[in-house]
Amino acid sequence: MARREYDESDARVRPSRRGSRPRSKIRPSHSDATPAVVTAIDRGRYTVELLEDADAPAGTVLTAVKARELGRRGLVIGDRVAVVGDTSGAEGTLVRLVRREERSTELRRTADDTDPTERVVVANADSLAIVTALADPEPNPRMIDRCLVAAFDAGMDAVLVLTKADLGSAAELRAAYEPLGVTVIETDARTGGSLAADPGFATLSDHVAGRDTVLVGYSGVGKSTLVNSLVPDADRAVGRVNDVTGRGRHTSTSAVRYGLPDGGHIVDTPGVRSFGLAHVDPDHFVAAFPDVAEAAAEHCPRACTHESAQAGCELDAWAGDDPARRARVDSIRRLLASRAAGDVR
Repeated sequence: MARREYDESDARVRPSRRGSRPRSKIRPSHSDATPAVVTAIDRGRYTVELLEDADAPAGTVLTAVKARELGRRGLVIGDRVAVVGDTSGAEGTLVRLVRREERSTELRRTADDTDPTERVVVANADSLAIVTALADPEPNPRMIDRCLVAAFDAGMDAVLVLTKADLGSAAELRAAYEPLGVTVIETDARTGGSLAADPGFATLSDHVAGRDTVLVGYSGVGKSTLVNSLVPDADRAVGRVNDVTGRGRHTSTSAVRYGLPDGGHIVDTPGVRSFGLAHVDPDHFVAAFPDVAEAAAEHCPRACTHESAQAGCELDAWAGDDPARRARVDSIRRLLASRAAGDVR
């Protein structure tokens, strides 16, 4: 067989995939994006509600996905975001989340006190409502302490909501937490959340009106019952406490943000089993009490742990015989001990 002669027509050159125009690193600014807030998250889909300054009607509920521009930035309930796309809210429409605005507060927790990975529970909330039953299940002051520390660290105020007041006394918990300036509210399950029949529930309704409040507590303490009373059309599932273990079943499986009739919002979260504080610097929650923090800065030695007078802390001398000061110092030390002990439950 004669040997074939090759010419230019036999060349096989793979065309370059790179065009003649270099790829730009400039990304769109989305300056005309519409402001919204995240109200629910489910498997990569986000439910958002348009804010008052949006071009479309405020309160319009949209389904959104995260755009590539956000990268790996996590989104949580309460995040203020910017969206682009069809904001009509018509069935089947989808918008893109292109920007997350700066957060004013972050309520965070870790799995335990040695876990370096912190999780943001909710963003931009003003207040933390720690919901605790007076019985069935029994109250756990250690969990209350830890939630307070997390709230103080986040720059949020805190309210202790005691449910099932018909089953137990609140005197001991009031004595422990009111000296810290924590509002304590009792509610009675027998009233069904009636404003007229339950003064405590009326106080809670007034407290959350016009604010963004997140509810945190064990399963079975009555968070969903409170939500259904505060937001009549919320229709949150209500469970019962196991007679054997004394624990509630997770009736709420995801956090959801609801608008309140008199303004403001509440965020109902799934029941927690632990509240780790690995992310919290103990100095941060001492600073939450201005008078104690000022006394510590003026009188205590540098790097004082504020554990006790025997350890060199001068807060005892500052408190003296003043009952209010004494109660605050004792309560703060209890919070510090709870953080140091690593008992997350």
